[in-house]
Amino acid sequence: MITITGATGALNGRTVEHLLREVDPSDLTVVVRDPARVESFARRGVAVRQGDYADAERLPAAFEGADRLLLVSSNDQGADAVALHEAAIRAAVTAGVGHVFYTSHQGAHADSPFSPARDHAATEELLAASGLRWTSLRNGFYAHALEWMLGPWRETGVVAVPAEGPVSWTSRDDAAEAAALLLLQPEPPRGPVTLTAAEAPTFADLARWAAEASGLAVGFEVIDERGWMQRAVQAGQPEGAARFTLGIFQAAAGGFFAGTTPTLRDLLDRDPATAGDVVESVARR
Repeated sequence: MITITGATGALNGRTVEHLLREVDPSDLTVVVRDPARVESFARRGVAVRQGDYADAERLPAAFEGADRLLLVSSNDQGADAVALHEAAIRAAVTAGVGHVFYTSHQGAHADSPFSPARDHAATEELLAASGLRWTSLRNGFYAHALEWMLGPWRETGVVAVPAEGPVSWTSRDDAAEAAALLLLQPEPPRGPVTLTAAEAPTFADLARWAAEASGLAVGFEVIDERGWMQRAVQAGQPEGAARFTLGIFQAAAGGFFAGTTPTLRDLLDRDPATAGDVVESVARR
């Protein structure tokens, strides 16, 4: 039995769709906080169980019978993500899960300026100490975020960022498909597996591509962090959300998102989508 958490989300929901092309629905279980949101899977024969990382006592029953378990990382910025992940890992141990897969991040590192990357690193340490067979899917930064990361360049004529650095922008759909393929492998790899697009362009590269695709004059500048924060808040972003985004730029400047590997391409047996594809699509709307 393959059990998937977070199937109401875009990433693991797509993973379930990919799995349904390869396995019988009776071989799949989804664990979600609100079963009403996955009625479409239930109608297709997928077992649906209610489960919440915050309800540690009931979670082992939701994972019972899982040979492979895909744990989605918490996206609640107000929660203690590591504590939630620890509860899920303990539940997997109690339930006797055969192999745990965890949606991590390429930039997982205890010293990252990007707070979720620190959470991912801590969660991987918990998995390593759990005694479980485990694989962390270190996905590259999801490329759909580019639309808001580049800011209002159409209106201002410039991509203005608080820090510059390379990022291996990766398609979320490609990452979802790769997760399904790894879940189906007879002997999946253990430990961290990095899944990225083939290139890691800088924000200056992205600005140039936006200009080429749109036919507009698009400049590029790196402004000081305080000035960038002021602009973001004045544009309507809550200060907490702006600081969260600032951490992404700081991590990019520190090289935390720079690496690339051929693993995603090898799994998909095709070239993954690129940041250039996303920028071109956005620029031509």
